[in-house]
Amino acid sequence: MNPYILAILLFGLGLGTTITFASSHWLLAWMGLEMNTLAIIPLMAQHHHPRAVEATTKYFLTQAAAAATLLFASITNAWLTGQWEIQQITHPLPTTMITLALALKIGLAPLHAWLPEVLQGLDLTTGLILSTWQKLAPFALILQIQPSNSTTLIILGLASTLIGGWGGLNQTQLRKILAYSSIAHLGWMILGLQFSPSITLLTLLTYLIMTSSTFLVFKLNKSTNINTLATSWAKAPVLTALAPLILLSLGGLPPLTGFMPKWLILQELTKQGLAPTATLAALSALLSLYFYLRLSYAMTLTISPNSLLGTTPWRLPSTQLTYPLATSTALTICLLPLTPAISALLTP
Repeated sequence: MNPYILAILLFGLGLGTTITFASSHWLLAWMGLEMNTLAIIPLMAQHHHPRAVEATTKYFLTQAAAAATLLFASITNAWLTGQWEIQQITHPLPTTMITLALALKIGLAPLHAWLPEVLQGLDLTTGLILSTWQKLAPFALILQIQPSNSTTLIILGLASTLIGGWGGLNQTQLRKILAYSSIAHLGWMILGLQFSPSITLLTLLTYLIMTSSTFLVFKLNKSTNINTLATSWAKAPVLTALAPLILLSLGGLPPLTGFMPKWLILQELTKQGLAPTATLAALSALLSLYFYLRLSYAMTLTISPNSLLGTTPWRLPSTQLTYPLATSTALTICLLPLTPAISALLTP
């Protein structure tokens, strides 16, 4: 893609998200979300491949439906209450409609079915943008309207953690596994949202770091399914040794960074007297952990069926930028000991 066009599209992405962040008016927030969607569509369709075009079309139709619902709900709210302020939304009908529209935008269960299909049709770089940056603007809106619809959010959160765990079990395509991982992590964020928004933001931040690491590892290895992971040893031995730690961190296993947000959310749910909800969420984390362990096993404990002479291909110097991968990998693996300091910063 022409670098000037790419710069304009990335600027559009950043501007759309910033407008939604800065807005207190529903119409302005809707406009930011639309700019965001329109900026990523050319990035998704840049590879002229039927799967990419199909994924782009599905994404566009889904986002258009969610944006139309959001606009309709905000107009209904203005009609019922006479104001457009985001934080002053009080009527249950527009509140529920807006929550469901935003859930459709970020892919919360049971409105998640588009996400694995769309992610499977994209290259890993655009998939990374879709899994990280595109979640920020709708999440900022959910964060602002969350006090008025707690039951809906708990149902959406629990459904997402369970479906995100179950859905990834029988997948062999890495992008679909990462899509279900995204659904499960968003469920955890939504569960903790009404009790402690600061912990939810911490969860979002750690999710962004861990997902970036995972996508960048797969991008460096050019891996798109489980079978191609077995050739990683010959391509990048050090990275292959670190990759299981990244995957297990994504699964929330101590002593890695991914354990911190799950631990804090379970603690918060228990404090609020929601022990059954916390138990269900913890059990769903075991489902997710299973498919991360499967990926780790395929990557490190299996080797591709090569002859002894042909096991090591030529290792040419990598042309890909490795600084982001190095930084995000270090953060993905090593942040857990800082939990007390981070908790102290989060407490008001």
